[in-house]
Amino acid sequence: MRLEPITWERLADTLADRLLGLKAADGGPWLRVAVDGAPASGTGELARRVGDALRLRGRTSLAVATEGFLRPASLRLEYGHQDVEAYYSGWFDTGALWREVLGPLDPDGTGHVLPDLWDPAADRATRSPYVRLPPGGVLLLHGPLLLGHWFPFDLTVHVRLSPGALRRRTPEGERWTLPAFERYETETDPASVADVVVRADDPRHPAWSG
Repeated sequence: MRLEPITWERLADTLADRLLGLKAADGGPWLRVAVDGAPASGTGELARRVGDALRLRGRTSLAVATEGFLRPASLRLEYGHQDVEAYYSGWFDTGALWREVLGPLDPDGTGHVLPDLWDPAADRATRSPYVRLPPGGVLLLHGPLLLGHWFPFDLTVHVRLSPGALRRRTPEGERWTLPAFERYETETDPASVADVVVRADDPRHPAWSG
């Protein structure tokens, strides 16, 4: 894969322009975009930048973080606080993401998206109100391990870190999750299945292919 240097600003503009010309695969009035990557890769910041670029182009967007859809602690931590298998396959409530975020943007959906469901710190429902994404709007779902669930994305972006960069940029208390990302690389190979790949080993000098 050949990667070309780019700035974050130009990347956001390029992705926004691409989305302006993109039609939803299911024929619906909304686009659903994945910004996939480990927490250390900065997917939320990239989603914010793309959202800002879309706004300047007259398009509404909504950034939703998967960390707002963690399962309750009683389920998430059933096998301990550092169980890699649980993190890989059981921490995130994929059913709720289908039901509350992606499903409402089906062609016959309401367009009413729940921006978050669960507060992991308080371990209780956030009770956030639904947000209406108008026709023509763009959902920017960002977070880790997004590309292995057959979610109906119209564009997928994977922010890639080398194993060394991922270790360096992951806080020590979260490095127990690193084997989950090794498994993700093996089983899903996100750099091969994503439409756009961004290498962010040096956050000041990203490179991309897409």
